[in-house]
Amino acid sequence: MSAKPFSRNRRQFSLTWRVIALSSLLLILLVSLFTWVGHNNLSQQFQDGRMQHHARQQREIHLALRRSEENLRQLAGLAAASPQLGPSLQAGDAEALQTALDPQWPTLQLDAGVDEILVFDTHGRLQASWGESQANNHRPVQAWVDRVMRTEMPLTTLRCASSCRQYAAVPVLVEGRSVGLVILSRSLADVIRQAKSVSGSEIALLVTGSHEPGDASDARYLDAWNGRLLALTEQDRGPALLRQAAGQVTLSQLTDRPLKLRHEQRILELTAARMEEDRDRRSTGYFLLISDITSQIHAIDRNTRTLLVGGVVGWLAAELLLLFILLGPMARLRRVAGVLPALARGGFDDARRAIPDKASRLPDEIDILEDTTLELSRQLELLEEEVQARGEQLAERVDELAQERDFVGSLLDTARVFIIAQDGAGRISLVNAYALNVLEVDEDMLIGRRFDDIFTLPGHSPVASAREAEQEERSLLTPEGRVHTIVWYHAPLPNGGDRSLARISVGLDITDRKAAEGRLTWLAERDPLTELYNRRYFQEAIQHALDEGGRGAVLLLDLDQFKDVNELSGHHAGDRLLREIAQILQFQLGHRGIIARLGGDEFALLLRHADADQAIGTAQQCNQLLEGLNFTAGGRRHRAVASIGIAQYPTHGDTPADLMASADVAMYKAKEGGPQRWHLLSTLESAKDELQERVYWVERLRKALQEDGFALVAQPIVRLADRDVKHYEVLVRMKDEDGSLVSPAHFIPVAERNGMIVQLDRWVLHHSLKALRKLQKRGISLAVNLSGQSLHDKGLEQFLADELASSGADPHHLILEITETAAVTDFATARGVLQAMRNLGCRTALDDFGVGFSSFHYLGQLPVDYIKIDGSFIRGLDMNTDNRVIVKAIADIAAGFGKQAIAEFVDQETLVGLLGSYGIAYGQGFHLGKPRPIEEIFDLEP
Repeated sequence: MSAKPFSRNRRQFSLTWRVIALSSLLLILLVSLFTWVGHNNLSQQFQDGRMQHHARQQREIHLALRRSEENLRQLAGLAAASPQLGPSLQAGDAEALQTALDPQWPTLQLDAGVDEILVFDTHGRLQASWGESQANNHRPVQAWVDRVMRTEMPLTTLRCASSCRQYAAVPVLVEGRSVGLVILSRSLADVIRQAKSVSGSEIALLVTGSHEPGDASDARYLDAWNGRLLALTEQDRGPALLRQAAGQVTLSQLTDRPLKLRHEQRILELTAARMEEDRDRRSTGYFLLISDITSQIHAIDRNTRTLLVGGVVGWLAAELLLLFILLGPMARLRRVAGVLPALARGGFDDARRAIPDKASRLPDEIDILEDTTLELSRQLELLEEEVQARGEQLAERVDELAQERDFVGSLLDTARVFIIAQDGAGRISLVNAYALNVLEVDEDMLIGRRFDDIFTLPGHSPVASAREAEQEERSLLTPEGRVHTIVWYHAPLPNGGDRSLARISVGLDITDRKAAEGRLTWLAERDPLTELYNRRYFQEAIQHALDEGGRGAVLLLDLDQFKDVNELSGHHAGDRLLREIAQILQFQLGHRGIIARLGGDEFALLLRHADADQAIGTAQQCNQLLEGLNFTAGGRRHRAVASIGIAQYPTHGDTPADLMASADVAMYKAKEGGPQRWHLLSTLESAKDELQERVYWVERLRKALQEDGFALVAQPIVRLADRDVKHYEVLVRMKDEDGSLVSPAHFIPVAERNGMIVQLDRWVLHHSLKALRKLQKRGISLAVNLSGQSLHDKGLEQFLADELASSGADPHHLILEITETAAVTDFATARGVLQAMRNLGCRTALDDFGVGFSSFHYLGQLPVDYIKIDGSFIRGLDMNTDNRVIVKAIADIAAGFGKQAIAEFVDQETLVGLLGSYGIAYGQGFHLGKPRPIEEIFDLEP
């Protein structure tokens, strides 16, 4: 066996020197790192100390300013409390004023450093002064006078211009009343001396923004800071140093952080403490502190050099010690390294001769390496002889396997099924011609790819469980985009010691059969119009949810006024609306539960594991989705509005039938509930009671309509100016078996929910017109309420025309009322109906006005003669200011549109005068007249 020769001409770099070089590099890096860390720590500690010192200096300066300010205020208070000052100032006696404070002036000037005393009267006129005048500009002083006289509170302030001075203004009180004020001022000399003694630094006082910029020759003006130095304890190098600092930082930066400067071979630190801004002028004073930190910086540098020298000495000592340790072992290791290339070339005898016999000593790692090298030479020699023998046998076996492979390949390619072999990792190792033909790929594109990447499990089942199955179904996506369903049969193949890893897979295409089965299943479970689940599947889903246990909810949606869509735009439009509603419900809420169409305009949602709040939230979202649906058919725009009943399981039913019945009861409660349009059932017992009560009132309504079981009552509408009554509102009551009258609250909601309200409106109109024929001779008018559903009664106009003709009633004495809510909900229809009634000669009124909050926008467009202000605004009107504003606004707007206003719920005499003052012509309420049977009021025959 030949071996590639090893080159002996390559330049070698000894392992010893490599170790020395790498360790030296590492130690140098460590020395540098430790030196840098030490220097950085020292610098950081020094910097932190200086920042604390800077903060302490600022606190001391501000404290000194506050103490000086408080002391000056106390001195001003003592001056203002002089016994003769108040009466003299009150009397306007200038000589007495001068005499009052003359004794105090020397003491204040010499001991307290006060530079000036000013005395003003209550009108801000200067009455007396002592010391040099610093208030050349009397505008700020006048402002202080005004403020102190207005508040009668002392005032202290700092004002910086040509100098920084503190002022204290204190009112002069005589018998508890201010008769003038005293102002004291002094410079900051004491504050500067105190700051210098506390900080140990040179102090400068700088004022910015209070004067015009100086010329270049003015050494005390710093152009970069727009300020002038008013005081400086270091006159020699201070101005030059501050001018250098002004070119590097701003004053706001200097107050936040000290600045380090090099000046005249010294290292100086500059900090600033900001005083309060001048309250009267745009100027600000700063204390500048200059500290010499040269000795501290030099100390840090000396410590850093000491660390560096110590690190270098340690590095040299470590390298010398390491070199002494490595010289002997490395020499022996180089000898072994020289033997291994000869061993690789087959020089087994040369290798054994190169390694001498070992002396008697304790063995180490290099001894083990030499022994291993000798043993390796013997093993390699034996292995080379064995490899030659095995190579000859392998060549013969390869020829036999090639013949077997050709036979098996021919057999697999003739089969019309998928045949694929996989290795232990699930990668394809063999594929037959039929599979390649269906996949339309070359064999080299499949070999090595994962079986699970090409043939996927339905529902993305875990791969591990799929490999354990002997039979399974998988999907295949062909290049044409068609999905095939393949049923696979797996069998293990021998693969070394573990026979369960490798396997052969045979697949049959069952796509057509699965498609037929799926179509039959879909038709059995789906609604063909909307493609949602049908009633049968929904009930099975409810039963399955009940069997699983837990809690959930069923939502039943019934579209309101869906019949109008079919009647106005045709059944094709109704079908299209149902499909659009189904699509938006499925898209927005399909992930929350099962959605089904139960038939007609009814939909249902099954929410598993949902509590009451989640069910209510879903119902509110359904209403929002339907409100946002803009459906137009035949030029008409239809609203999609639904009433939603919510029933929970197992609370409201333990069978699908009971649960759906409970949801149906809740849905009808939602239709009664007003604008909320959903209702959550409370208990099962209440649901059954509601169902029984609804059936009971439906039967009573139907019987009363057939047998004239209703009675009319009337309530007067009084003209407030003279209490004259020519106008009555007609109300309906149901006759009970004992002759008593039943309140409309019991049967009107049932009539509206079951569609009987239109018949009831016609009954009221018929009997009201019969009575009106007799009452119109007395000049009496009757007002009849029309429900919102009657606005959509296409035959209402013709019915009213026929009744007017047959009864002989004058239409001018008939007033038809509709509620504001009904008018705003369907404005176009309401306006058309009202106009048609007026065309017949009737008058119209808008009832319950104000509760819709959008009525003012539509009021001018509705053809009505009267506006009835909702009673919720009238009740307690004399006590509620907000309602008075609203009622007066409604009255004014009604008058502006040429309509007369009627106030409902007038329950006390005090309201009559108040309503009259607002221009409201009519009132209605128990105080003005209670409803009574119409025969009793007008003495008519029943």
